[in-house]
Amino acid sequence: MTSAEHDRLMRANQANWDARTPVHLASRFYGLDQNLDPERWFAPFEWEDLGELAGRDVLHLQCHLGTETIAFARRGARAVGLDFSEASVAAARDIAATSGADVTYVRANVYDAVEALDGRLFDVVYTGKGALCYLPDLDRWAQTVHRLLRPGGRLYVVEFHPLLNSLGPKPAPGEGPELLLRHDYLGGAGPVHRDGTHTYTDGPAVEGATDSYEWMHGMGEVVTALTDAGLAVRRLREGDELPWPRWPRMVRSESGWWRLPEPRIPLLYGLLAAR
Repeated sequence: MTSAEHDRLMRANQANWDARTPVHLASRFYGLDQNLDPERWFAPFEWEDLGELAGRDVLHLQCHLGTETIAFARRGARAVGLDFSEASVAAARDIAATSGADVTYVRANVYDAVEALDGRLFDVVYTGKGALCYLPDLDRWAQTVHRLLRPGGRLYVVEFHPLLNSLGPKPAPGEGPELLLRHDYLGGAGPVHRDGTHTYTDGPAVEGATDSYEWMHGMGEVVTALTDAGLAVRRLREGDELPWPRWPRMVRSESGWWRLPEPRIPLLYGLLAAR
């Protein structure tokens, strides 16, 4: 697939996320009408891996509504969020202002982040939880991250495990509740077209641009892209919990997140790399 075709599909995704934003703002899933608790989106191991953030320059790529970005600011970081959706960035700015958080938000495609941020360098680049699947070219992404980090800076990716993305979220007609492999684990087969009439949150149907495109990226592809770009992988964790119950038979754990009763399989991973 050509870069021009990639750009066309990413523009479709951008329009889709613009259309999703008002649905997400009003959803119970995000709960923005309640007291904002951005740390509920973080697994405890994330803070262990990230370490002290006070006084650090932290960039959150593909930040959507910027709730996690606010958590970094509350821990003393100079926080910047970047997203390609104009509607999302506008909403993120309003949410931060209402919460009193000092966060800068920038609207740009990830691949244009270096130019959009005027060459600014960061101590930490954070991304994840449903972000990488919207990027067609991981090599280009990894090279962009390398350019955004100052020497010694760290990238932290916390993403849904590719095994999770391979499992069907609900049974097809005539099937039982067993989790079945429905999608590729490995990338390379091209984008998956989805009709995003309804998103992962509650709320009404999306109005307007409902087409979206996702790319599968296996763990090997992610690690290889980062090492080829000159980043050194320092830690890789696999976790069996999610911040919301994707399947009805998931049970709540002591952390407040959700896990499958059995078997235990990886649902999330955390990857720490350094320049």
